[in-house]
Amino acid sequence: MSTIRLEAAGVRVPTAAGARAVLHPTTLELTEHRVALIGGNGSGKSTIARLLNGLVTPTSGRVLLDDLDVARDGAAVRRRVGFVFTDPSAQLVMPTAGEDVALSLRRHHKDKRERLAAAEKVLADFGLDGFGDRSVHGLSGGERQLLALAGVLATEPDVLVADEPTTLLDLANSRRIGDLLMSLPQQLVLVTHDLELAARCERALVVSDGRVVHDGPAAEAVEHYRATA
Repeated sequence: MSTIRLEAAGVRVPTAAGARAVLHPTTLELTEHRVALIGGNGSGKSTIARLLNGLVTPTSGRVLLDDLDVARDGAAVRRRVGFVFTDPSAQLVMPTAGEDVALSLRRHHKDKRERLAAAEKVLADFGLDGFGDRSVHGLSGGERQLLALAGVLATEPDVLVADEPTTLLDLANSRRIGDLLMSLPQQLVLVTHDLELAARCERALVVSDGRVVHDGPAAEAVEHYRATA
């Protein structure tokens, strides 16, 4: 597993009333296979997640992936840390499923035919066999989220950060995506409102008002959140 470190990492954003802290200086070390971030809307948990691959840069302190500084070594970090958004529309940019996965494979396969063939294999691995020519706009919510995951994981990252990946899905597809996430060999940092899914992780952080207010075994952290929310 990689070692992810936040060293007094904080994020402040400008507002009409002055700078506001969306994440107070936070020090953490994450080494577990699966870590959940839970808390209310606007608590700061997505900010922590986005710090891990440079989608957000700290305004104080620093974030490290092993020996890489996320702010300084952003390109190298993003090759190792994949990010899945709540809404797959944020990352599905090509017209067909096969072309979208192939776009992720352009560094691994220079030849277009090889890329498309490799994309078909990736789709099959994710239960989307034969979807290569399907329009991304004609897929169901669950299929679109599977496709987004397939595209990110095709690049073989060491770490996957998933920001509320089941929020827009029905119960059956939430379980399908949740089971897939829990089966991955990659180190997983999961932002979620699904407390049953969070409890399946090894560790969970409860975030409130821009601070980590509880950090411990996932089941214990979920119970703490239930009792204080």
